[in-house]
Amino acid sequence: MDRRAFLKATGGAVTGAAAVNLFDPARAWAGAQAPRHPTFPSPPFTLGVASGDPTESGVVLWTRLAPDPLVPGGGLPPNPLLVEWQVATDDAFSHVVAHGQDRVGADVATSVHIEVNGLRHDSVYWYRFRAGDEISPVGRTRTAPKRRSSPQHVRFATASCQDYQAGFYTAHRAMAAEDLAFVLFLGDYIYEGRPNPLALRQHDGLAEPLTLDEYRSRHARYKSDPDLQTCHATFPWIVTFDDHEVDNNWADEIPQDPANQPHDQFMARRAAAFQAYWEHMPLRRATRPTGPDMLLNRRLKWGDLVQVDVLDTRQYRSDQPADLVGANDPAATMMGSEQEAWLSAGLTNSQALWNCLAQQTMVAQNDRTAGPTETYDFDNWDGYRVPRQRLLADLARVPNPVVVTGDRHASWICDLKQDFYDPASATIAAELTGSSITSGGDGDPNIFHAVYDPIMAESPHWKFIDNRRGFLLCDLDRDRWLTDLRVVSTVRSPDATVSTLAQFVTEAGVRGVSVA
Repeated sequence: MDRRAFLKATGGAVTGAAAVNLFDPARAWAGAQAPRHPTFPSPPFTLGVASGDPTESGVVLWTRLAPDPLVPGGGLPPNPLLVEWQVATDDAFSHVVAHGQDRVGADVATSVHIEVNGLRHDSVYWYRFRAGDEISPVGRTRTAPKRRSSPQHVRFATASCQDYQAGFYTAHRAMAAEDLAFVLFLGDYIYEGRPNPLALRQHDGLAEPLTLDEYRSRHARYKSDPDLQTCHATFPWIVTFDDHEVDNNWADEIPQDPANQPHDQFMARRAAAFQAYWEHMPLRRATRPTGPDMLLNRRLKWGDLVQVDVLDTRQYRSDQPADLVGANDPAATMMGSEQEAWLSAGLTNSQALWNCLAQQTMVAQNDRTAGPTETYDFDNWDGYRVPRQRLLADLARVPNPVVVTGDRHASWICDLKQDFYDPASATIAAELTGSSITSGGDGDPNIFHAVYDPIMAESPHWKFIDNRRGFLLCDLDRDRWLTDLRVVSTVRSPDATVSTLAQFVTEAGVRGVSVA
């Protein structure tokens, strides 16, 4: 059964009571007869299913049992529950190849993280869960090719910044209709902002989340969206966080407003945010946070075609500088020394044709004022210029480096230069900064280009800019990396249309990117 048939069979969305009955509970279930308890007041799989971090032999499977996901405890008693799972080679589950059970409880918000191994490489699978007599929606996932193989092609999407209050997730629905191997989500999965009575859709609660229950509720609000659930259920996701999963523009142990958030309070808030993030993402158990610490950077490979290094540029960074003097501080760090050494060694030892860095904020120099005056957002790599030069030096040593970036709420396709002040300096890599799914609402291209086109004329490393909402579709083979910018006509209607606004190409062996 291919992806389009899967979407048709599941009706696209995988939420609500109808989704629980996507297949007949009387069908054969591997293993022992399901226990008749517990019973649930309403279907418990309200937040859908997901998979993530595919390897050549396995994948992470996720769900969360929560009949009433917006209340503390998800509408369940605190006692542990037994959850069964199955993986099959077909959507009818007539050929189950892996199955098991897990006992989960309130300490992890009754979330399930199953690390399935022993699967066949480069293959599509279907999965589902059962608790008592309740059966989850069906998910579709796939494994990576063998590490030592030489696949000819892979297709994936990058996305970021999905403020629930700003609009509908039509982009996720369009993404789910593509033929993808995986999705790279580059941060700002949730937003911590307080409810806005004038917004298109409403956040839960009365203020910004601070406690574990409040972050759990905020994640549940986002996960309740049917288009987001469909996209999760259709492909494995590879995720990392940025700032809004915790607090806007936080840096290591420093909140956005330290005068209003004492250190101990912010660290407790960070611990709560990390715990809720892990509970709602298809992440391995090794990434489960310990208090306010969470090891999220990791490396995935698609044979020798592409190596994907997933970065964490929040948890270890220095505080944002106030000016260009601070931006050139040699003691500053964006990734922390351990992660920086891990990345440098991984790039040095890479055998991949393409080397992809999946990270959060723009690397390319991004002046915000035309003329001789320089204005920068120092939350980006513009605020960390010495670490940026070390990163560029590492990228210069590997073939075909491409950085994929989120955060910007606009599409910025750039060459990464050895010296951004010298257009004649060496081009090191391509950077593909994607727009937001919804954040910022509908962009006004006329206003945007009136502001930034004059700056673009002074910034020859910028190849393309636009502020419409959407995602990037990356199509790689052994000769080129082709990127489509898919945009939605509006985020204010669930019936918006999706189109390809522009296309970009990086040729193997040629550093940088051009408009196709």
